[in-house]
Amino acid sequence: MSDQTILEKGKEVIRIESEAVGNLINQINGDFVKAVNEIYKSKGRVVFTGMGKSGLIARKIVATLNSTGTAAFYLHPTDAMHGDLGMVRKGDIAILISKSGSTEELIDLVFMFKRLGVTIIGMLGQRNSTIGNECNLILDVGVKEEACPYDLAPTASTTATLVMGDALAVALLEKRGFTEDDFAMLHPAGSLGKRLSLRISEIMYKGTDVPIVSEKTALKDLIFIMTSKRLGMTSVVNEEGVLTGIITDGDLRRLLEKNMEIYKIVAKDVMTKNPKTIRAEYLASFALQHMEQYSITALVVVSENNNPIGIVHLHDLVKLGLRRR
Repeated sequence: MSDQTILEKGKEVIRIESEAVGNLINQINGDFVKAVNEIYKSKGRVVFTGMGKSGLIARKIVATLNSTGTAAFYLHPTDAMHGDLGMVRKGDIAILISKSGSTEELIDLVFMFKRLGVTIIGMLGQRNSTIGNECNLILDVGVKEEACPYDLAPTASTTATLVMGDALAVALLEKRGFTEDDFAMLHPAGSLGKRLSLRISEIMYKGTDVPIVSEKTALKDLIFIMTSKRLGMTSVVNEEGVLTGIITDGDLRRLLEKNMEIYKIVAKDVMTKNPKTIRAEYLASFALQHMEQYSITALVVVSENNNPIGIVHLHDLVKLGLRRR
């Protein structure tokens, strides 16, 4: 096979599978709406089952549903007939995936589901089939052709089924009013979960770790405080404890370059007034966005009365794996 032939074959597969997905728009109908409503109002879980490649697709759809607020699990058809059927309860909803609609292992299982009184939804390549005739609802995932030249390996059919599963999950997500906060609760690990859920109050330096000096603090003393806290900056407050400015390592370097009588200098002479601040209840990702917007490496966390209560530093946000959207 020449390189050109390989390239053409790859494009042909993509064409076939994209057409299979596009045709789903005409195949989706009222049963899809009913399926979403049935799952939404159900007090049980969604049980997916399928053999071979269909089983693999079922597992992926289960993962998507679980991560978007719909409780689901995968049940292997053979294991179900040898005891695992005990996992299914009345009130659950069973979704059977089969290209032919006549998968032997699923035919045995569908009658057991009927005995248990669960709603049965078929995600099928053949509506008029043994399994299709026993289903309460059918999601048509039939395709005109497989990308496999021998029509043996499921390719376009598994892609279409996966997309139908995504459509089901997203429709349920919208109907439940599932939010970013809900998503974050189910994805606490990784940069995505941290971006959606991590609050500044959880990661900021606080208490004795927060460098604070008064406006009248002598230069020598404020340098000692900045050095001991190791944040490269300090907040400056007035007599009422209200934040009036900050001093950074850069401010000190620029001061020394001026050859001033530094022994007479106090914090108020060096500080940058009206510094950028943030509140503890904000998302850590917002702090990162704020720092990048203003090209700064630290933010003073303030209370309602503008008293400094913490420091959030860029390096800590990066270490946590946070990234902007």
